[in-house]
Parts: sequence; C-alpha cells; structure tokens
Amino acid sequence: MIDVHCHILPGVDDGAQSLSDSLNMARKAVEQGIHTIVATPHHLNNSYENPKKSILEKVELLNKALLEEKIELEIVPGQEVRIHGEMVEGYEAGQILSVNHTPYLLVELPSKHVPRYTEKLFYDLQMSGLIPVIVHPERNQEIIERPELLYQLVKKGALTQVTAASVCGDFGKKIKNFSLQLIEANLTHLIASDAHNITSRGFKMREAYGNIQKWYGNEMLYYFEENAALIIEGKHVYKEDPERIKRKKLFNLF
Repeated sequence: MIDVHCHILPGVDDGAQSLSDSLNMARKAVEQGIHTIVATPHHLNNSYENPKKSILEKVELLNKALLEEKIELEIVPGQEVRIHGEMVEGYEAGQILSVNHTPYLLVELPSKHVPRYTEKLFYDLQMSGLIPVIVHPERNQEIIERPELLYQLVKKGALTQVTAASVCGDFGKKIKNFSLQLIEANLTHLIASDAHNITSRGFKMREAYGNIQKWYGNEMLYYFEENAALIIEGKHVYKEDPERIKRKKLFNLF
C-alpha cells in the first residue's frame, strides 16, 4: 500500500514533532500495510515554508533512521502546497516540490472557499508540465455546497485525493457521504491518509480501503491502489469521465 499524503517528517509542521514521533508513525504505517509514504509537509500554509531543498534533506535523514530501526518503510519526497498565485514561479525557482519529482503536485485549497483564480492557475500549471492534485476536496465548504466547481476543475485536467478518515466517517456523516458521492461520480482519483500523528489524525488507510472494497468491490479498490503507485512513478493515472453530483442528491446530506 502507498500513502501519497502524510505529515511524517519531524519538526516541520503540525505533523510529527520529533524523530520519535516520526518513527512511531512509521511503525503504525507498516501495521496498516503501507510500504511507501510520500512525505508532504505544508508549504506556505500559516507560518510553514518547507522549501524543496529542506524537504529532500529531511527525507534522506528519515530514511536513514528507518533503516537503523529496521522499519520496512520507504519515504519519498513531496509537498502539500497551499494554493497561491505564484505557484508556477515557485516551481521554476526550485521552491516547490512535486510528488517524488513527478509532474503531480499536491495543492491545498482554503477550507471554506475556492479562490476565483484557481481554474486559470491550474491551466498555467498544466501548461508548465504539472498536474494539480487537489487534496481533501471533501472538506472544502464551498465545494460541498457547489460541487460543480470541482467537476469543472476535474473536467479540465485536475486530479483529487480524498482523505481515508473522511471515508471512515471521522470528520462526520456529512463529509463521509460527500466523499462517497465524489467516488461514485468519478471526481476523485486517490485515497491517502493525511496522517499527522498516531492518535487524533492517524492513517485509517486499511479501514478506508476495506470500506471501499465492501461498498464498491475489488475493481474500485484496485483503481485507488494502482493510481497511488502510478502517481509516485510519474505515469498516467486511471481516470473515468467525471459526472456531476445532482443537487437533489446533495441536499440529502444535510
């Protein structure tokens, strides 16, 4: 199992606060069946910066510590980039880091809205050879209220990643139901943990994948598992044509 979104690097953001925390997270990940994690510290969210060079150095150090502790887990570099207007320039200047040096870039939207420049920015990113991956869209208030916004972004080439804990209901019934609607409408392409620790924000990957297998069958399970592998290899992911979420169905969430 591959986890493409995790805050496992020590002392860089609101995830693991120490090397001990990172190693404890790593052990829990292995228990979940995870063998590869993309370390994705926040970039330009609140006071967190975590430029590319710093992340690469810290990933190397953590991998060495995992070898010393005989924990069978590989960490590859990434970044959770808060959306901002100069993302193309930041990437070209070597500050922004894609997933494992591939074209895929994790992009975090504000929790309550979708900036009006998002569609134009995503077009510019794609013209620069990058593929934006919107993280946890199921927790964005405006997307929940206006899923057409996400439909249009996906239709025009963006990918999305739903959080495992959302599928499991940890963020409430409304977000769980909306997550399932995104899956059913082909509006998400990846499931990842967004784990920050082993207590309040754990991995939940095994439970989420188990639920997806139970509700949608093996084909959907393999779809998400294979896309995670394709992402870190920089290959084309599997995509089905996105569908609109009907307003009547959406209202049933509330």
